Amino acid sequence: MTQRVELATVMDRLAVDGLITDYAVAVDDGDWTAYRELFASDGRADYRSAGGIEGEAGNVAAWLAESMRVFAMRQHLIVNRRVRFGILDQDTGDTARVQADYVNPMRLTADGPDGSPAGAPDFVCGGRYAFGLLRTHDGWRVREVVVQEKWRRLPG
Repeated sequence: MTQRVELATVMDRLAVDGLITDYAVAVDDGDWTAYRELFASDGRADYRSAGGIEGEAGNVAAWLAESMRVFAMRQHLIVNRRVRFGILDQDTGDTARVQADYVNPMRLTADGPDGSPAGAPDFVCGGRYAFGLLRTHDGWRVREVVVQEKWRRLPG
């Protein structure tokens, strides 16, 4: 591999890592416009293993906006990112598969007795994301994301 190819690969890895981080931040901040903009035009999301829906990214963003309202705090921690670049139309590096584990503590909207936000997270879940990414003219975008929830701890 030449230094130019190695540098391009490093730059792609950084861009992909940034996209995955932007995904987590958009969900945690409830920025559904930013969430939708992370997806390719035909992008889809599948949250069925976590009790959610599967569908076009805009529809899933609307569902997330409604269902996440019960949580005053959300914080995705996405770790163990494994990136594999693929081939599209005989040109290397136009697709990527990312497998990443997550832990997601969330706090319900109920406040403490003095009106301050309640303390520790009420709800914590964890699992693995499977992202399918596509290089577009606007940069890397999510073509699909599948949530594979492995565990959850409920209040009480």
